[in-house]
Amino acid sequence: MKDIIIKKSKIHGKGVFANRDFKKGEVVIDYSTCSEKLTEKQVKKLSENQKRYVSFINGKYVLFKSPANYVNHSCDANTKTSKKGDVALRNIKKGEEITGDYSNENILVKIKCKCGSKNCKGIIG
Repeated sequence: MKDIIIKKSKIHGKGVFANRDFKKGEVVIDYSTCSEKLTEKQVKKLSENQKRYVSFINGKYVLFKSPANYVNHSCDANTKTSKKGDVALRNIKKGEEITGDYSNENILVKIKCKCGSKNCKGIIG
């Protein structure tokens, strides 16, 4: 996890930040180390706060753990979701916050958007 760091975010709470430059197309966060597949029964037992970190992907519930659960939403995201993880949509500079566009994801809870982007959609999910 030396390539990324978690610290206070201007978007919301804590965020994930690049600790080095990333090139477009590079995996920034590898999901194999920070996600867990859950059954529907397991999801129902989660708290509302925990459900914020669950997505329904390819017919499976996935709970994202640290550091992936600290990737904040942006309507002008610099990464996209792939099977491997969060992949850079463009070059990302060291110190830049890593963001994803969760409005296109099957997340379980609707959340008010606080990204501050000029393209902000206002709601996530």
